[in-house]
Amino acid sequence: MDFKSEKPIYQQIVDYVCDHIACGRWLEEERVPSVRDLAAQLQVNPNTAMRAYERLQMAGIITNSRGVGYFVSTGAKQRVIDLKRADFFETTLPEVFATMDTLGITWEEVTAKYEKRGTYLY
Repeated sequence: MDFKSEKPIYQQIVDYVCDHIACGRWLEEERVPSVRDLAAQLQVNPNTAMRAYERLQMAGIITNSRGVGYFVSTGAKQRVIDLKRADFFETTLPEVFATMDTLGITWEEVTAKYEKRGTYLY
């Protein structure tokens, strides 16, 4: 995973987990990697992975079953999609609009590109 400097690493891990849930790689009620396994896989400090898992647990996206591990919560996929949609409309889209204005990009150009696009999978 290539970490970006503009976001804290734990938040990027939260995004990573949410992306896996949203695209169906990790299914509801399925066990997710342990904190140590995820930290090793992503080459981060286990404390950073733990912080991400704590945030995900507070958001109701994962649950912890003591002695067994972490699991994707029931309803997590829709919760993740709702959160990502809200973030898109509140953060990403205004940035896109500003860039379009700066570069003089029209809706017609965007629509043409959108209609020609391929399917993007994770």
